[in-house]
Amino acid sequence: MGDAPTCGCTTTISVRSDAELLDLIVKEVQNALRQRRAPSASPAAGAPGAYPRIPLGVSNRHIHLTEGTFHRLFGPDAHFEQMRPLYQPGEFASRHTLTVVGPKLRSIPAVRILGPLRKYDQVEVSLTDAIFLGIDPPVANSGTLDRAAPLTLAGPAGSVYLERCAIIASRHIHMPPADARRLGVRDGDYCRVRIAGEKSTIFEQVLIRTNDSWRLQIHLDTDDANAANVRDDTEVEFLGKM
Repeated sequence: MGDAPTCGCTTTISVRSDAELLDLIVKEVQNALRQRRAPSASPAAGAPGAYPRIPLGVSNRHIHLTEGTFHRLFGPDAHFEQMRPLYQPGEFASRHTLTVVGPKLRSIPAVRILGPLRKYDQVEVSLTDAIFLGIDPPVANSGTLDRAAPLTLAGPAGSVYLERCAIIASRHIHMPPADARRLGVRDGDYCRVRIAGEKSTIFEQVLIRTNDSWRLQIHLDTDDANAANVRDDTEVEFLGKM
């Protein structure tokens, strides 16, 4: 047999020691971590700071009453007394509470009345409350009571049956007109918001409500807040008009 053909080239094999390989791996990992921590030039969608932020207020079950209904429940000589102011100017938690009774005689005691007194009687509950009470209230804006569910209110001077009073309040944002213009929305529009955290949640169909005297704040009921694992004062990210 003749000699094997040659290609006229040489091959160099680089052999690294275990120490060199370990050093190379460590450098690659450190470089990857530095790139992951480095801030981007502009915030990505969904990143902290990418969207306007709105203070969140969690709204527990509560009652609004007319002056006439208040006196039927507390007596003709009772005075409607303030306990502490609320976030919105002119609104307050009163010193007065009532027992709310459903058609199956299940009741929730010590439901607070909010002031000032209004032109309609309304009880705002969560879906969890409604199931317990045995009622089927609509999701509605405050004051929209044409399909509201019935409840009985019991106070120290008597009780009142209200055929249409209970609603699950729509998710909504209180806005002064200047903030509405800044965010590109109008009264009656709907938007999307996001709550970050361990149970990050996006809420849709959030109603925009505007008033010259209001401060910017979103209201969610306790069911929505619990779904997003809200435990302390927080803010939501405004994702825009729907």
